Amino acid sequence: MGELSRRAFTLAALSSLAMGPSAAAAAGQRPRAAAEMRGVWLATVSNRDWPSRPGLTAAAQRAELIAHLDRAARDRLNTVIFQVRPTADALWPSPYEPWSEYLTGTQGRSPGWDPLGTAVREAHRRGLELHAWFNPYRIANHTDLSRLAASHPARRHPDWVVPYGGKLYYNPGLPEVRAFVQKAMLDAVARYPVDAVHLDDYFYPYPVAGQTFDDDDAYDRYGGDFADRAAWRRDNINRLVKEMAAGIRKARPGTRFGISPFGVWRNASTDPRGSDTRAGVQTYDDLCADTRTWVRSHWIDYIVPQLYWNIGFAAADYAKLVDWWAAVAKGTKTHLYIGEALYKAGAAGQPSAWQDPVELSRHLTLAAGYPQVRGHVFFAAADVAADPIGAMSRVITDHYGRSAKPPR
Repeated sequence: MGELSRRAFTLAALSSLAMGPSAAAAAGQRPRAAAEMRGVWLATVSNRDWPSRPGLTAAAQRAELIAHLDRAARDRLNTVIFQVRPTADALWPSPYEPWSEYLTGTQGRSPGWDPLGTAVREAHRRGLELHAWFNPYRIANHTDLSRLAASHPARRHPDWVVPYGGKLYYNPGLPEVRAFVQKAMLDAVARYPVDAVHLDDYFYPYPVAGQTFDDDDAYDRYGGDFADRAAWRRDNINRLVKEMAAGIRKARPGTRFGISPFGVWRNASTDPRGSDTRAGVQTYDDLCADTRTWVRSHWIDYIVPQLYWNIGFAAADYAKLVDWWAAVAKGTKTHLYIGEALYKAGAAGQPSAWQDPVELSRHLTLAAGYPQVRGHVFFAAADVAADPIGAMSRVITDHYGRSAKPPR
């Protein structure tokens, strides 16, 4: 679709929101696909979405988890992306890493039940897919190794650890780290019939002003074949992605592999292949994640760029980024879903667009003009439940009148 015709489509589609789904279809809008991603992230780090606080009884934790699954099914969503390894820990009985502190308040203490096993079973009972969400390299949201469980691999291998920005990370430049984090994550895939493995946006950490990620020793040992440190770092992350894809296929054939990166690969001012944005972070340069290549090379089954900005936002316009990502995904086998910032709807300090309960619904209307966009994922479950200004309710009314299966 040319630029002028696409712009005309977008204006018509946005104006059709007030008509409702049937009238919009009659006005010439592209019908919703029979299969589309309707996902929600269920975050456990710092008890963001679940459990509501550490130390609840097993029964109370389970009841809260079931409530989130019930809500997703009731809202005609079809996928829950459940964070099961938030900080180099586990929400299942892992032989490699300790139980998460977000369950009991003490890292390494058993909660007395199996959250991941329960989530998979109960999601499937409700017709929901369960994607197991892992953070590959984050160890802790502090820098004190002694606060970790005595059995924690980071305490046994302090040479694997890099403190940065008030947090601890595994060093992605060490082959032994890459092998270990894959083994830890793939244990869950081997144990449970998860529908997909999902990685978030944290590869090399987001930049912190005035601080340096100290991987000098690893670069001296392994970086000799690369033009510079950034190229070596990107290769480290590329290797993780390709090796995880192979490991998933081996551990449980048919399980999909998806990643949800920060929404800007590169600005066009940095690279003519980049998006018409002025973002302060670029995944290729700052997080050493070449997300565009992952899509174009079909190293992953799906990508969910976090397009957490409103339509018309000057530095990173949602509309321009949907257009850019659709062009990247065009002609590839990698599914494109859009990550949506439900958490901004009605939130204090957000631009006026986010105070309008229709903004999020407009996103889905706009994205419907791109056949490459196969659905949306909402951040996050607590916001789906609270829905303070009715933004999620409006999405459901306007777009989710009927159930849909996730794409395969």
